[in-house]
Amino acid sequence: MGQQALHFPKDFLWGTASAAYQCEGGITNNQWYRWEQQGRIVSGDRCGLAANWWEAAEKDFLLAEQMENNALRLSLEWSRIEPQEGQWDHTALERYRSMLLALHRLHITPVVTLHHFTDPLWFAERGGFAKASNVRFFIRYIAHVVAVLRDVCSFWVTINEPNVYAFQGYLFGVFPPGEKDILLTFTVLHNMMQAHVEAFYTVRRLQPESQIGYCLHYRLFDPAQPLSPLDQGAANVQETLFNWSVLQAAETGRFRFPSSPLLATIPHAAGTRDYHGINYYTREMVRFDPRRPLEAFGRRYPHPGALSNDVGLSESFGEIYPEGLYRVLKAVYRRTRGNKPLYITENGFSDRLDDRRPGALLAHLAHLHRAIREGIPVKGYFHWTLVDNFEWNEGWFVRFGLIELDPVTQQRIPRRSASMFGEICRANAITEAIVERYAPDLIKTIFDQSSFSGRKLSV
Repeated sequence: MGQQALHFPKDFLWGTASAAYQCEGGITNNQWYRWEQQGRIVSGDRCGLAANWWEAAEKDFLLAEQMENNALRLSLEWSRIEPQEGQWDHTALERYRSMLLALHRLHITPVVTLHHFTDPLWFAERGGFAKASNVRFFIRYIAHVVAVLRDVCSFWVTINEPNVYAFQGYLFGVFPPGEKDILLTFTVLHNMMQAHVEAFYTVRRLQPESQIGYCLHYRLFDPAQPLSPLDQGAANVQETLFNWSVLQAAETGRFRFPSSPLLATIPHAAGTRDYHGINYYTREMVRFDPRRPLEAFGRRYPHPGALSNDVGLSESFGEIYPEGLYRVLKAVYRRTRGNKPLYITENGFSDRLDDRRPGALLAHLAHLHRAIREGIPVKGYFHWTLVDNFEWNEGWFVRFGLIELDPVTQQRIPRRSASMFGEICRANAITEAIVERYAPDLIKTIFDQSSFSGRKLSV
């Protein structure tokens, strides 16, 4: 009897995702570096050399090639490229060119994020995305970068997770600039979506053949008591504000209620994406709590007793919930009427010991395969991340890498999950042999996923 296998489509993109500040090292001219110098990193760590990509990214690209990745997502650091307003550092752009050329030589498709959480200090001091008039500076940066690099990249992510940038930095105050202002939060979110729309048309004009999109962070909010109208209401409002209002703004230019009365329509937003980028990590349970008005009267917490990621110092990285990836894919597909392909632009696990990551990755990919079987056009998967990196407020305390990194010695040690991911990429499939080798207790679960329904979804 032949081995069972879940095969992925031909030309499926397999890769990892990363961000400049977390990997490059030596970045000292953006708002995150200033946040770090103010002692706001809860671990007390310093980014320092990070993973030393500015000097030696190509060594890690070789590790990606050994895993037979055919794509790699990385970001450009705006503060390197435009260190002062209107001043361009062409040496920095040439370094990025050399990175992208190195990927091409390895037959790895570069996917380039133009904004991944970091702003040059001069832009932040002007008010950043809190001021609509500053969007023009971002568009000028986009135009300059794409004009210079369009011969070595044609797959662009304009903005990574504008919902996380806005909520963490302007509502909860745990990212720079550390504000706690709900009106400002939605102003920033509006301006970032405006920036994406204008960036789309700018890139399309400069490079008509390019693929252009954005990434949203999708998080599921489930009522703690499914039959409680109060829990249901709080969960629905939180999920709408964080996920669906932003997605609708990108689709139509109009935010969904309850944020819609506060925000103007974004002109010409319809059609401003060639794909949907989906970042998914976890879900949260929501219990009605009248003491939390800024959080739509809902207290969030991980599902009790569930398999979880390593806990950070400032936040819980939450439940490992593989079915959530399928639920998010299905919801995005239906809400966008299935009119564009989807990419998993981030999905990963905080797991220093690498004792949950292999099984978690297999289970998430099985649910991804389930979505594809049901007709959802998912074209690629990018694991967060290739090597351990500086995890924003958590510093080096939590580890998401397929490859372990010692930030002091810069030594790399591939984890068991790296070997497994390489086998999946090589086969373009989850085979019975792979599951047997890395997570034998999941054999039945993994292969049951492929036959949940097989029904095409209607949109």
